[in-house]
Amino acid sequence: MAGKSGRSINNVPESPIKRMIFSWEGVLVILFILINVFCAFYSEFYNLKNLLRQMPVYLAEVFLMLPMAYILVLGEIDISVGSIVCLSATMSCIVCNTGAPFIVVVLTALLVGTACGAVNGFILTRFQELPPMIVTLATQIIFRGIAEIVLGSGGSISASNTDGFRAIGGKIGSVPYILFLVLILGVIAAVILGKSTFGRRVYAIGTNRTTAYYSGIHVQKIRMIIYTVMGTFAGLCALFLVSSSYGANTTTGNGFEMDAIAMAVFGGISSTGGKGNLAGGIISAFIIVCLRVGLGQKNVHAQVILLILGLLLICAVALPNIIGSIKKAAAKK
Repeated sequence: MAGKSGRSINNVPESPIKRMIFSWEGVLVILFILINVFCAFYSEFYNLKNLLRQMPVYLAEVFLMLPMAYILVLGEIDISVGSIVCLSATMSCIVCNTGAPFIVVVLTALLVGTACGAVNGFILTRFQELPPMIVTLATQIIFRGIAEIVLGSGGSISASNTDGFRAIGGKIGSVPYILFLVLILGVIAAVILGKSTFGRRVYAIGTNRTTAYYSGIHVQKIRMIIYTVMGTFAGLCALFLVSSSYGANTTTGNGFEMDAIAMAVFGGISSTGGKGNLAGGIISAFIIVCLRVGLGQKNVHAQVILLILGLLLICAVALPNIIGSIKKAAAKK
């Protein structure tokens, strides 16, 4: 096609491979490889066998990242999930110590988590003028307060019958069950968010809630579902957390909400809503897990690891803006 200047303008489509490599998910895959190479050189104990042995401790938090991504796509936030994990773990240990069948223990953790998530969803959908951060901050205090009252002065509880917890913490060969479950649920959550009608409605709400409402989307119903599922996944997280520690205390789940948000945002989920996908969140979750295992093997202080993760998160948030500025400057030239 010839323009007014007489020059020919060719419409050459961008290569799918190039587009994939330079996407945020492609950058994360490269970073995942580099992190593993770094950890292998940094720690002589870092190998696949040790990684699979130690990662279940950290993988439980990935359960929280999956529904947290939905909440962030809505343009909202839930900072009560760590407290829900604490309360669910506490109640599951109490029921376990009564001698109840393990299926009852599992249902207890899931139902307690679901009930807490439903409380968040009910308040936020019933009183729509209330900001999610303030509501979930309040319920964060309430849920952990209930756990502390239940635990009493000792502040901790141990599961007397660990057979069931030991079973769900088992392995197929050297691969832990939790890794299979994380991957399966991750794929399901990613497909629902990225390919289903429900997922498109979540994006629509996050982009413009008013427009979504007048387009016939049941905004409050979808919000209620997502916050309730968030609670269910917190109960699931609690089960696998107890399977590795065989107990709970008043600090169980501390900071888990920040870890889940960090995984999602580092994976490219926009905290302002309407953008991102779960593929990046899942990759970023494994980057963080591998980094924690590798640094932990060399006894790097937990606060130093948090500092590194914080810097990575800042880079993840700032990088798109930097790239956008470079592109604008290049376009002007």
